[in-house]
Amino acid sequence: MATGKGSNIEMMPISQTRQTIWHLQKMKDEGQLISMVGTAYMDPIFAMLCEKAGINLIRYTSPGETVEQRANTIAWWTRAIRKMAPNICLNAVMQTQQCASKELALQNASILMADGADSVMVMGITNEVLKYLSDNYVAVFGHVGVLSGWQTGRFGGYRRVGKTAEDAMDIFRTAYEYQENGMAGMTIEMTSREVTDIIAKKLRIPVIQVAAGAVADGSEMVIFDLLGMLPPEAMAKHSKAYASLLGTCIKAFGDFDKEVKEKVYPAEEHGWGMDEKELDKFKNEVEKKY
Repeated sequence: MATGKGSNIEMMPISQTRQTIWHLQKMKDEGQLISMVGTAYMDPIFAMLCEKAGINLIRYTSPGETVEQRANTIAWWTRAIRKMAPNICLNAVMQTQQCASKELALQNASILMADGADSVMVMGITNEVLKYLSDNYVAVFGHVGVLSGWQTGRFGGYRRVGKTAEDAMDIFRTAYEYQENGMAGMTIEMTSREVTDIIAKKLRIPVIQVAAGAVADGSEMVIFDLLGMLPPEAMAKHSKAYASLLGTCIKAFGDFDKEVKEKVYPAEEHGWGMDEKELDKFKNEVEKKY
């Protein structure tokens, strides 16, 4: 066991350079904008790259064909991400069935927090469950506006919300109640620039815009859009491609395939040669016995 002046630091479970929800709140308080990326099932590698690039927060789910499978894999997936990205702030998406009761929600969320997540996100979380999690020290970084996944059916699909003053007020009220029940921050999706910025300014906690074109307290984009992994006609209005990852990867794979088949790769410089005397001995042994 470590002893002496530095022992407390050495035994701390979280690195002093690790970014947490506390850091995001500090960024809002100081007027700094927050960058957030949805890494979409390819989390460990892209989380590492996001961290190296200076991204503040990533939102992630876990592999699985069904929601039940994703619920069962989110804990070990969190550990895999944390190994690759030790310092970035991680927001784990919990499946709705994991929050069927406040006790079940706490059980699942506390496992994720212990395994390396900094906060959890539940689409359509109730105030009762939210407060219970917050009272038990679980940081919830939630979501308002249009919901994602099967919940979009309530809105008639993935579409803009808060178009009328009444609907905008409903979204504001939900966001405010979330804050008052302990939510540590939230994304707001598919609301107008005006509604988005008003909510961000009125709330004490960070509000990060998705598909709103507003400044708010920061912005999120998923890697499919950000890295140009979709054809231009499939790009959403709010998205912007900062790279053409698919084109770059396909060209690299194609170049490799071509050079292998044309015997360009590997070349002499890609390997090494055996000492001639040892090589002669080896050849003689092969010829004698085989």
